[in-house]
Amino acid sequence: MAMRYTLRQLEYFIAAGECGSIAAASEKLNVSSPSISAAITQLEAEFGLTLFVRKRAHGLTLTANGERLLVQSRKIIEAAVELNNLAGTVSGLVQGPLRLGCLVTFAQIIVPGLRADFEAAHPDVVVSQFEMNQSEVFNALRRAEIDVALSYDLEIPSDLEFVPITPLPPYVLLAPDHPLAGQAAIALEDLTSYRMVLLDLPYSSEYFISLFTEAGVKPNIGERTRDMAVMRSLVANGYGYSIANIRPLNNLAPDGRPLSYIPIEGEVRPMQLGLIMAQGAQTSITIRTFTEHCAETINGRAFPGLT
Repeated sequence: MAMRYTLRQLEYFIAAGECGSIAAASEKLNVSSPSISAAITQLEAEFGLTLFVRKRAHGLTLTANGERLLVQSRKIIEAAVELNNLAGTVSGLVQGPLRLGCLVTFAQIIVPGLRADFEAAHPDVVVSQFEMNQSEVFNALRRAEIDVALSYDLEIPSDLEFVPITPLPPYVLLAPDHPLAGQAAIALEDLTSYRMVLLDLPYSSEYFISLFTEAGVKPNIGERTRDMAVMRSLVANGYGYSIANIRPLNNLAPDGRPLSYIPIEGEVRPMQLGLIMAQGAQTSITIRTFTEHCAETINGRAFPGLT
């Protein structure tokens, strides 16, 4: 019996199953809700199964058959990606889709330029990008939702591989009228009597706090935010200092107020910017070529935000 379904329908079904609603899947995939609904309806008709229990107030809940089909659908998508990688390796061509994850803190600074240059050099590759925090990167790689991610060397699990590209030393971010703003460099010990605005992202926040722990002191955390733009505006408006590794091209917060960027005194552990991927992912010629492209591009010029 011939089955008539597409990989795209399976992708839409997987997203709906993982997100628990058509609307959330639509936002995740940047696809219209009717397209996802139609894909699910077509799959249910093709397989003769009810895949979801639809509850108006609670979205979608997978049925037992839906759960089983979700597991197999993931395997089919993973196999399709492997087949595409194999075709590229055998043919020696850099081609096919490349799903790129990127840490939210620097996605807007680095990814568009990297992506544009790579697509120009390899027109048979279609890159799609996904902004994530570190925890989401790990999960997306394990579920084969992305192929590779540009991120930091923060708590990399043993089942994933990290390819370092460049170190990013931390710096202190201050309002120009902060008492420490005029210094050439600031010791972590001198910050402890002032309020800190912590960029509270998974793994990143632990790194920032660890800098103080390694110096034998403790920060006074007065504000927390998961958004780097909000952090910069809080600092610019006098709510405290912050620490970051990526800086924008200008010295202005999003609300137009000025900021000062000052190095940290002494030896402090930098973050390593690099690529995270599944073990063995570089057997794909496309991923291997993209890895080489990132290293050459980022290390080969004064990249915005990394200097």
